[in-house]
Amino acid sequence: MIKITDKNEFEKEIGSGVVIVDFFAEWCGPCKMIGPILEELSAEMDGKAKFLKVDVDKNAEIANTYDISNIPTMLILKDGIKQEVITGFLPKKSIEKSIENVLIKNN
Repeated sequence: MIKITDKNEFEKEIGSGVVIVDFFAEWCGPCKMIGPILEELSAEMDGKAKFLKVDVDKNAEIANTYDISNIPTMLILKDGIKQEVITGFLPKKSIEKSIENVLIKNN
């Protein structure tokens, strides 16, 4: 997973392919629960999808651009275009299915 530090880095990383963006905060309990799941998926889907982490407290401008008002929220982007939004904690299989659907739809 790539931890995003600024908007320029974010824009560069989402430019092509399927990208999952995890909007989180250090103080968020459900975010801490979903983190290891996304780490696993990142390893399992290496080469198929890229995973980014965006701390909403440190990158409010990015969060505002995508109207992130609840965390955890995950965006699935394809070539920088929003395909799906997942809000709240979900089991690994549910997240994986959403990502797979975008991968299949865009191939």
